[in-house]
Amino acid sequence: MPGLVEALLEQWECRPDGAATHGQVGLVLPVRDAEGAAAVLKVSFPHPGNVHEPDAYTAWGGRGAVRLHRRDDARFAMLLERADPRTLADHPDLDEAVALAGRLTRTLAVAAPPGLPRLSEQAGPWAEELRRDADRLPRPLPRRVVDAAVATVRELGPEQPDTLVHGDLHFGNVLRAEREPWLAIDPKGRAGDPAYDGFTLLRSRVEELLAADDPHRAVLRRLAIYAEAAELDPERVRRWAQARAVSAAHWGREHGDPHWLVELADRTAELLSRSPAGPAAD
Repeated sequence: MPGLVEALLEQWECRPDGAATHGQVGLVLPVRDAEGAAAVLKVSFPHPGNVHEPDAYTAWGGRGAVRLHRRDDARFAMLLERADPRTLADHPDLDEAVALAGRLTRTLAVAAPPGLPRLSEQAGPWAEELRRDADRLPRPLPRRVVDAAVATVRELGPEQPDTLVHGDLHFGNVLRAEREPWLAIDPKGRAGDPAYDGFTLLRSRVEELLAADDPHRAVLRRLAIYAEAAELDPERVRRWAQARAVSAAHWGREHGDPHWLVELADRTAELLSRSPAGPAAD
């Protein structure tokens, strides 16, 4: 990685401007370009989930997301606009943070560019995977919880709008900025139903929701706030979140997530499988 970073700095005529940081998918280095403007160099690990990040940035053109200055797809590298390191996770008002994420979802809901993975095309394999994993993994979820997820994927999956979906819109992927108040980073770049993004937002500080006096109501309330701000059907948001929670619970079992983390996914999937009982966002 050091040799690759040095080559990219030379290629794009940049110099380091701070300490490098890293997340689960790559390295981020603050830099200054040849004119002295602030930017960040991001180098991701080669993985199918990282392929379409620059395509999403290109489609947004800086509207609701950081700007893409340069890209080197063969090296999984990008030169991006630099934003503030503060995120929505730092926002003091949790309800307002959820609403801000919803409004950002609305901004990011543009026509998907050609070549992005279509969520509609993944619906059939996803439904089969949910069934297969439920039968083979240890400590299976209740059958009704898995059935609800399968029904969502089969009913909502095949017919989806051709809209650009961020795919991982949690609080940590929304940065404070000056050009716009908040800018998204780290998109997966998918085409489909914007309601699909409600789950990753729900996972932000989910432990607080599950510790509430009425966790079911608390979870539905957060999704309702998000759906209203994003101008989405709250029932579609709930159903997609429930299906993705089941997938997360299965993934955690498969890959050895800590027991407490799997339990969070299990509880979320179970709560969301219940029908809403009256208004959730009052």
